[in-house]
Amino acid sequence: MKSGEEVYDRLELLIESPHKTTLIFVHTRRLAERMTHNLANRMGKEHVTAHHGSMSKELRLDAETRLKEGHLKALVATASLELGIDIGGIDLVCQIGSPRSIASFIQRVGRSGHHVGGIPKGIVFPLSLDELAESIAVIDAIKRGELDELIIPEKPIDILAQQLVAELAGEDYNEDTLYELVKKSYPFRNLERKEFEGILTMLSEGYTTRRGRRGAYIHHDVINKKLRARKNARLTALISGGAIPDNFDYDVIMEPTGTFVGTINEDFAIESLPGDIFQLGNNSWRLLKIENSKVRVEDAKGAPPTIPFWLGEAPGRTKEMSEAVCRIRDEISNRLGNLDNLTKLSDLKEGEVPDESWKTDAVMWLTDEVGIGNDAADQLVTYLAAGKAALGVIPNHKTLVMEHFFDEAGDMHLVIHSPFGSRLNRAWGLSLRKRFCRKFNFELQAAATEDNIILSLGSTHSFPLEEVYQYLNPKTVRDVLIQALLDAPMFEVRWRWNASRAFAILRRQGGKKVPPQIQRSNSEDLIALIFPDQLACVENIQGEREVPKHPLVDQTIHDCLTEAMDIDELEALLTRIKSGEIKLLAKDLREPSPPGPGNYQCPTLRLS
Repeated sequence: MKSGEEVYDRLELLIESPHKTTLIFVHTRRLAERMTHNLANRMGKEHVTAHHGSMSKELRLDAETRLKEGHLKALVATASLELGIDIGGIDLVCQIGSPRSIASFIQRVGRSGHHVGGIPKGIVFPLSLDELAESIAVIDAIKRGELDELIIPEKPIDILAQQLVAELAGEDYNEDTLYELVKKSYPFRNLERKEFEGILTMLSEGYTTRRGRRGAYIHHDVINKKLRARKNARLTALISGGAIPDNFDYDVIMEPTGTFVGTINEDFAIESLPGDIFQLGNNSWRLLKIENSKVRVEDAKGAPPTIPFWLGEAPGRTKEMSEAVCRIRDEISNRLGNLDNLTKLSDLKEGEVPDESWKTDAVMWLTDEVGIGNDAADQLVTYLAAGKAALGVIPNHKTLVMEHFFDEAGDMHLVIHSPFGSRLNRAWGLSLRKRFCRKFNFELQAAATEDNIILSLGSTHSFPLEEVYQYLNPKTVRDVLIQALLDAPMFEVRWRWNASRAFAILRRQGGKKVPPQIQRSNSEDLIALIFPDQLACVENIQGEREVPKHPLVDQTIHDCLTEAMDIDELEALLTRIKSGEIKLLAKDLREPSPPGPGNYQCPTLRLS
């Protein structure tokens, strides 16, 4: 691992020679701007620029033209340059941070040497030791010829509603003919007639709100099964169409003073939960509450982030990538020698050289078989070995470890080492949070990363650690998670996304873009009509919320369960836990283990 300045030194060296044009991929717009600024100060603004989705079309076009004409030495981009356009000759691709997926890394590196006889060339710059493991895993997976599974959305109701309005705006249809046309599309091959008729009912009846009726775009003659568009359908399909949702920034407000701290992107805000600590500027902040486009925080007094700032905006790790990471962990674990004697560097006597023969075999495997440099191999082996010495094993897809420790304030923290990726971990963590809330009548703090689930409990709670593995049942966890996600910000935002894609609320009206606050207000009015319990006072709700049967509600819950999280993999994991296929360990520790959350530095431990 290198410091920030060392990374920029290395990038500058790579950009200047022997490469003419370098494309640098990052995960977030914020990091793209920061890296562009720092590189431009070193190399000149005329040689470096940025390219991402928040820039205007004119600025993006200017960056693409300068790159294609060879006027730029380096371009820092998000996924906006991953596909599509011809961007000219690229000599080198640098990936800052883990690529999170095998296919994404292949696609990005493939932007270099993209000509007859050319050889793609790419370099990964991990930003943490956990990302170092991911980066090595993706290289190993590519050498083995592995790829991520292509996931095609099944029956996206919001998209179908939009397409039906657009199709009927062009010509009238018989109901049966339109249904057969829709089923010819692969994502809708299994669309049931009842589901199709539910969408037609939604589009023909619309919604009656305090601002009048809206969302009625078609005439539906139920007797003769005839469908035709209303007069507003064509214009709505033209100006408000599209599958990419609008994202709005959230203001960060410090309590109790009400001081404005800055802004964070909506997709980061919706993935966060009360208690999360994140970095903004030079300070760390603890999230208190998310409401009305505002994120209320308090000073975390320098506490390390429980989630990286880019977590909400960056893609989660794919299932195949997680399997590759587990394979790397297994291979290293099997090649480690005796780890009984764990000592700090400060414990070594002057002139004493630590015995590091225990890691020779693992380091040689990484360098010889995977093709990793010796320094990177040594750091990863040392990091994982320190974790194995603390936990007894290196957690993988066959062995899970739950550790439990108390902080300086006496509060208990529970960490589940679950290397299955953030989507599964988020589902598991949110379900556990709901189960703990019901069991102890206590709203705990929780966070999920690619390799961990972190639950922060009070000092008064006591229970056998091993029983936490049994808190959730594969047959009922879906219902528990649905109730949990209804309280999470992700539901509110994904509801608005789906409603806007289905034209239930408009993005543009009267030739202008509808302001964010109006879109949110319209979204709340709509959910109040369709799903009153979602906005009702919790004290007046007895038991669980009753979820209404409605196409948009169903789609929003489905998106939360399968896109933001991975309920299917969670159910499969809990089934394996219940059947005894997975080895379950529990450890009481005095301090968090090295592979715990928030570990972004090299380990200060040596084995001798």
